[in-house]
Amino acid sequence: MSTAALDALYAQVAPSAAPVFSLAEMDRRPAGADFPTIPIRGLELTVTEAAAALFETAADELAVPVPETDVLYDALNGAVRTLGPAGIAEVVSTFEGLPSDEFSEVAACRRFAYRLALSFWYEGARSRPMTAGEVGVAIYLSSLHRYRSADFRELPRRKLMLARAIHEGVTAVPTETLIRLGAVMSGELGGIDRDRSREWLYKQALPDYHRRRFAFDLVQWDRSQPAPLIVRPDSGGYLVGLTPPAGPDGKWLRPMRAEW
Repeated sequence: MSTAALDALYAQVAPSAAPVFSLAEMDRRPAGADFPTIPIRGLELTVTEAAAALFETAADELAVPVPETDVLYDALNGAVRTLGPAGIAEVVSTFEGLPSDEFSEVAACRRFAYRLALSFWYEGARSRPMTAGEVGVAIYLSSLHRYRSADFRELPRRKLMLARAIHEGVTAVPTETLIRLGAVMSGELGGIDRDRSREWLYKQALPDYHRRRFAFDLVQWDRSQPAPLIVRPDSGGYLVGLTPPAGPDGKWLRPMRAEW
């Protein structure tokens, strides 16, 4: 498909111009810190403090199904109300000594706190990890050649190649378009509910099924590949943010659905 034809297709889902939002100026991380704090009830909790508070008060309730970010924040609000600053300080040292590989609830609470830190990365905005579908769309739109999956995984520089492909793909279309196409790809290839009203445009913009499958399979289960945040400023629109550090298990989140 020609560039002009693709531009015409993408124009159908391109958003209106949003107010200017400076990601660099709105980064909430304290100087020298890897993660921002989580603002709640007048406190600024670290990832570890938030994870400890959740573990102490809400680990069982949050086990299944995977909660939305707002549900996690409500649970943390209840935990802070119950424990208070002194109570959180008391449980942190014990929690830090609990190994995630032995206690699934500990691993889950660390992952939940990580998600909350990602959500509050920018002042005046919410942010989240890219979904598997969004990363797959970015790879599809890049110039990365299609390989047999087994052959690609043997390439010595595959992580660098994927990083370049993701960066190229997320800048190829408006972020709103990437999100919409990614939702359809997750539905088609990830086994979740599908929005069939958007499939015509999706298959016109990404017509090669084998390339769609190749791109999605590269990232569906591989959480060792970094990807940037999707940012939703309170003033409207969507942006691509920075790439955060890995989560508590040394990997990045790669959900099928957008976890706002």
